[in-house]
Amino acid sequence: MWSPIIISLEVAGAATVLAFFLGLLAAWKTVKLRRLKAVFDALFTLPMVLPPTVIGFFLLLIFGRNGLIGNWLADVGLPIVFSVRGAIIAATVVAFPLMYRTARGAFESLDRDLVAAARVCGASETLIFWQIIVPTCRPGIASGTVLAFARALGEFGATSMLAGNIPGRTQTMSLAIYSAVQSNERGTAYAWIVVIMLISLGTLALINFFER
Repeated sequence: MWSPIIISLEVAGAATVLAFFLGLLAAWKTVKLRRLKAVFDALFTLPMVLPPTVIGFFLLLIFGRNGLIGNWLADVGLPIVFSVRGAIIAATVVAFPLMYRTARGAFESLDRDLVAAARVCGASETLIFWQIIVPTCRPGIASGTVLAFARALGEFGATSMLAGNIPGRTQTMSLAIYSAVQSNERGTAYAWIVVIMLISLGTLALINFFER
């Protein structure tokens, strides 16, 4: 009975880590662009506005058995469809835009004199990014991380299409609620709803904490 919680936390945790690093990298690279900034910004933000089923469809085209990447991964023993890996990929894709947009806003408000001073002192770009830029933008980045976790935790559409709804294997709390409602098990659905609401309230409390 605890598997949906364990799977949800596992998927959301892994997706948050991936979205964190990918979002920071994409945000910083986009901020530094002089050309095609609007194009890359639109591409990185697109999963935020697309319906989850559309995202799931595109992920199936890429990672499905007949897809180039999916076929290769299946051959090396790492199938994506109907696996936790698929759920993590789907959750990462839908959580990434939140991390990206929040980090980009934080980077754009950064005092560039700090970066210029570090370069004058001979600091490398990697050192500047991780020891000056990220700590300075910590509140915004932390809020984006929490938002990404919350989005990954509640993902349903793309996950159900790519990973399926297999109890004990890929069934997250959101999918467990759907299955309970379909089976007319209202008590089970209410229980999972309460759990998700409590986690969501805790997430909102963390966001308010970091914003302060």
